[in-house]
Formats: sequence, C-alpha cells, structure tokens
Amino acid sequence: MTQVVTSTPSTASARATLGGQDIRTLLLASLGGALEFYDFVVFVFFALPLSHLFFPPNTAPWLAQLQVYGIFAAGYLARPLGGIVMAHFGDRQGRKRMFTLSVFLMALPTLAIGLLPVYASVGVLAPVLLLLMRVVQGVAIGGEVPGAWVFVAEHAPPGRVGFACACLTAGLTVGILIGSLTAAWINHHLSQEELLGWGWRLPFLLGGVFGFVAVWLRRWLSETPVFAQLRERKALSRELPLRTVLAGHGGSVVLSMAVTWMLTAAILVLILMLPSLAQKSFGIAPDVAFLGNSIAAFCLGVGCIAYGWLTDRIGAARALLLGSLALVIGTYALFADLAAGAAHFLPLYALVGFLVGTVGVVPTVMVAAFPAAIRYSGLSFAYNVAYAVFGASTATLIGYLAERAGHFAPAHYVALTAVVSMVAALWLLFARRSAAEALAEG
Repeated sequence: MTQVVTSTPSTASARATLGGQDIRTLLLASLGGALEFYDFVVFVFFALPLSHLFFPPNTAPWLAQLQVYGIFAAGYLARPLGGIVMAHFGDRQGRKRMFTLSVFLMALPTLAIGLLPVYASVGVLAPVLLLLMRVVQGVAIGGEVPGAWVFVAEHAPPGRVGFACACLTAGLTVGILIGSLTAAWINHHLSQEELLGWGWRLPFLLGGVFGFVAVWLRRWLSETPVFAQLRERKALSRELPLRTVLAGHGGSVVLSMAVTWMLTAAILVLILMLPSLAQKSFGIAPDVAFLGNSIAAFCLGVGCIAYGWLTDRIGAARALLLGSLALVIGTYALFADLAAGAAHFLPLYALVGFLVGTVGVVPTVMVAAFPAAIRYSGLSFAYNVAYAVFGASTATLIGYLAERAGHFAPAHYVALTAVVSMVAALWLLFARRSAAEALAEG
C-alpha cells in the first residue's frame, strides 16, 4: 500500500540538543561533503573554456557551450546508478562504508579531468574522455548526497534533524562557494591565453587533492545509531530495499521527487548557471558575475542553516511553503534588476542566494518520508531519478531558452518548480492533519 511516512528518524538518545560527538560528526561530514561537491560542480564554472578546448575550433560558440552543458548533464544521468547501488549496500551493510566509497570515486575522475588532452591534441577522443570522467563523477555523487543526509539525520537527536540536515546541505554549498571563488580568482589573475593554455586544469587538479583529503577525514566517522539498532534487532530489510520502496512507498517517492525538482532548479539556475547567464544575456562583466556568485553562494549556506533552524520550530512543510514563496519573489526581483541595467545586482543576488537556502528543508522532508530500514534506498532513488530527469535537462534547456525564448525564461522555470514545491508542502500539511485527526478519532 502506498504511503507517506511523516516522522523524523530517532536515535536511542532522547537528547534535544546537539552534543559534542554530534557536532564532531556534523563537522566532519559537512567538510567532506563540501570538498566532494566542489569536485562535482566546478565543471560548470569552467564551461566556457571547456567549450573552446574540447570541441572543433569551427564549432559555433553557442553550440559548443550547449555540448559542454550536455556533458555536464551526463553526470546527472549517471547519478541513479551510483545512488541505487550504494543505497542498497548502505541499507544492508551500513551507511559509513558507502559514505567513504563515494568520495573516493569522486576524487579519481576529478583529478583525471585536470590531466586530459584537449581536442587539438587527440581530436574527438577529448570530449569522449571528458564525458567518461563526468559519468564516473555522477556515479559518485549519486551515492554521496543521499548518504550524507541519511548519515547526519540518523546521528542527530530528535528535534534537531532539520538543523543537522540543513548544516550538511550548507556544507555541500560551501563546495559551490569554493568553486566560485576558485573561478573568480583564476579569471581575475590569468589572461585568456593562460586560462585556455593551462589555467583551466588547476581547479580539477585541486579538486582531486580535495577528494583524497575528504576520504581521510571520513576515517574518523562512526556508524549511525539508527543503523546499529536495526542490525542489533535484526530488523534490516530482508527483501531488496528498492523493491520495498517501489511496492509500498510510492507517495513518498512522488513527494521527494517534487521537492527535488525545486532544489535542482534553484541550485542549477540561480547559483551554478547565473554567472554565465548574466554575462551572455545581460552583459555583466565576468569579475562582477563571479563576485556576485561567491556572495550568493555564501548567503546560500547561511540560508540553509536559517531554514533548518526554522524547520525544527514550525515543521518542514510550513518552512518549505514559506521558503518556496519567497524564492519566487526574489528570483523575479533579481531578473527584473538585471534587465533594467543591474544597478542592484550584488545585493539582490545575495538575497536570492539566501532564499535559495530553502533547499535546506528538502532533506528533512525526504528523510522523514521513509522508514529507517529502507531510508537510504528510498531517498536515493527518488532524489537521483529526479535529479537525472530534471538536472540533466535543466542546464541544456536553460541554455537554449535563455538564447531563444527571452531573458526571463530561467526565472519562469525556477518559479514553476517553486510552485510545485508549494503544492508538495500543502499536501504534507493535509496528510499530517488527516493522520492526526484519524489518530484522535481512534
């Protein structure tokens, strides 16, 4: 029977505050996630030089950039494979093992991208190798993000799950900030010739080092109390966890995919793609675009923590509803300012970055949607399939729409996904109210 689970994960402890061990776990998980997420997203910040280097020189600039976004999207298409496989073993053998494996699988291809030959050296083999490395990155991140949310949520005491998941999400966004700052520094200090000659390799070589540091950090993490209790009580899923998810938790899958769509649009369009869109569509200087992006990425991390704090006080559904509505208003204000000459670009982009922090509510919604025995598989399947469908298409779609359908097309797309998120929040509120009434009558 299809159902939506609305309780948050519990631990053996009834503590209402984060203890020293909780904080240590949260910091280590967040830092490792930041380093790994940097590896995954830095690709998009260097889409322009990659489009020049990995395709024939006579390719139209817009087509070359579209092809690079297509390779970027391939990482999203590969996410379900890594997510489903790692989640299966995460539900059967433990969260920690998969949590460490995912970051190792990310470090290798990131380092390899920094060493790849370009089109001028090996011809068509260059984009093929770039695509292959991107697919391996996708496999790794497919297990990393859901595993990180489950890992942190199951370590957090009751009443602090929203804050803990949001802090982890903020840690992931620090990876975006590191990527943005790296891109800003390189664009500011290197000439175009130096950037195309060797400068583009630096962020990927640095990312490979980051990845191996993250592997080392995760040696100090311990298995989650929730999984340890399941193993002790022999309550682990006896069937394939994914089969149980699909057979009895379809509502939770739909809910999780709906809120993931908003998350993909907000992060991809407003944080990762906006520096390029601002330059191409609105004539913003590269230095200004990347400065604004760095500020927005910092504000995104702050916003995630703020929305996590709000989640623990008013509930995930209400926080998601308010956050999604504010995101619509902020997005249109930013694009209206860009169209009018960008007089207030930096402060408005900072505000929008903070409002994108509503994505910090999303993991709490998804973690609460599935029971512990199949939580990793359920969350990972819904999140990664949604990201494969929406994330893979968004970069290419937005790149095309911005070129062909008007400068406000990206804002319309983000607004659409935020409305879907608001509907999901209302559905959650209704489901919980109905459950409470049924319990009172019973």
